[in-house]
Amino acid sequence: MFFVYSLESEDGIHWYVGITEDIGRRLEEHNSGKSIHTNKYRPWKLQSYTAFIDQKRAESFERYLKSHSGRAFAEKHL
Repeated sequence: MFFVYSLESEDGIHWYVGITEDIGRRLEEHNSGKSIHTNKYRPWKLQSYTAFIDQKRAESFERYLKSHSGRAFAEKHL
C-alpha cells in the first residue's frame, strides 16, 4: 500500500503533503528532524491520509494535492 498523507504543524500555519509506505515511520522522521523540508516547523501531526494500491495513482494524487487547486480541495475536504 502507498499512502498519500498530509501533515499540519502544531502552530496550524504550515502543512506538508507526502507519500510513503509506512505512515508511522515517516511521521517519526518528520518530527525528529530528518526531513530538511519539515524540520523547522515541527512538531507535526497527521491531518489525513489516503491509501492506494497502485503507486502511480498515489504519486498522481500527491502531485494534485501539492497544486493550487489540490490545496484548495484539501482545505475544504480533508
